[in-house]
Amino acid sequence: MRINRPVLLTTLLLSLSASVQALPEDRNQPINVSADRASMNERTGITVYTGDVEIIQGSMEIRGERVELHRAADGSIDRIISTGKPARFQQQPSADQPLTKAYGERMEYRVKQQEVTITENARVDQSKDTFTGERIVYNMARAVVNAFGSDREGGERVKMVIQPKPTGTN
Repeated sequence: MRINRPVLLTTLLLSLSASVQALPEDRNQPINVSADRASMNERTGITVYTGDVEIIQGSMEIRGERVELHRAADGSIDRIISTGKPARFQQQPSADQPLTKAYGERMEYRVKQQEVTITENARVDQSKDTFTGERIVYNMARAVVNAFGSDREGGERVKMVIQPKPTGTN
């Protein structure tokens, strides 16, 4: 019997991300930034923070050695790019769920799309489940996680550790 890997992978990833939407109040919280240095270019709308950068908005945290905040024409934050060894992202899906944590050497958070793309040694931990790959795209608004292995021969494959769900006893 031949297993359709893309269908199996999609099914497993969708089961992992059943409740991965962020706390609703996170978007209404102020964004707090701390870093060793900051450089803002008003023409490009890009602010670069370096040295143990920490960005916190409600339950969402982004950490890295270098973080770029890109502003849209209206002044809102359009995307955040974080790099580090590793860069880190975490957010609480809902009040009754544990934090979802993501790690990678580069992360790009597209704010309006509510989507984080993690690349280079990408890993996401949800509760006790873990998955890794060359690239992981986590869409918080749609509660969808997609993981991708390397296209090159012998490259990194997507790997998952899925813990069994507790069964009820009568």
